[in-house]
Amino acid sequence: MIPQDKAPKIREVVVANDPGNQGALVGHVGASQFPIGGPDGVGQISPGPNPYDLLSASLAACTAMTVRFRARRRKLPLERVEVRVSFHHSAQGERGSFERILVLEGELDAQQRAFLLEAANLCPVGEILGISADIRTRADATTSGRSAGTQASYEDDLAELRIPYIDPD
Repeated sequence: MIPQDKAPKIREVVVANDPGNQGALVGHVGASQFPIGGPDGVGQISPGPNPYDLLSASLAACTAMTVRFRARRRKLPLERVEVRVSFHHSAQGERGSFERILVLEGELDAQQRAFLLEAANLCPVGEILGISADIRTRADATTSGRSAGTQASYEDDLAELRIPYIDPD
């Protein structure tokens, strides 16, 4: 049995209506709060990151933390890491995908860069998301074209959902 003071702390994310802005949603994590963007139930679009943005942000943050941890552990000269993530829908019935681009700054040789690119795939959030979506990771080199699939739209997905007996707030 784990002693009470050594037990992992569970952080709960709470999303609720913003009492000061009808229909808008606000996310709360501990003392932090942030707006949630998307349809507000009264015909407007609330500002802020939508659920796809939040998933992408979770993957980017976890990837950056994982890469920094691995670089520190190996004492690699990583000075800065930047992770860009976008979510893309695929054709009907196929898996969506995340595209993850890493910018690695520092006096890193090719082998060290390859190691950190592989380390990105060890991100725990990526492992969870990878169960139902493909995650493609690449270095910051430019490519000739965009990946297959269209940019995800939370609003389009909501429009396609058939949820009966739900009234707007």
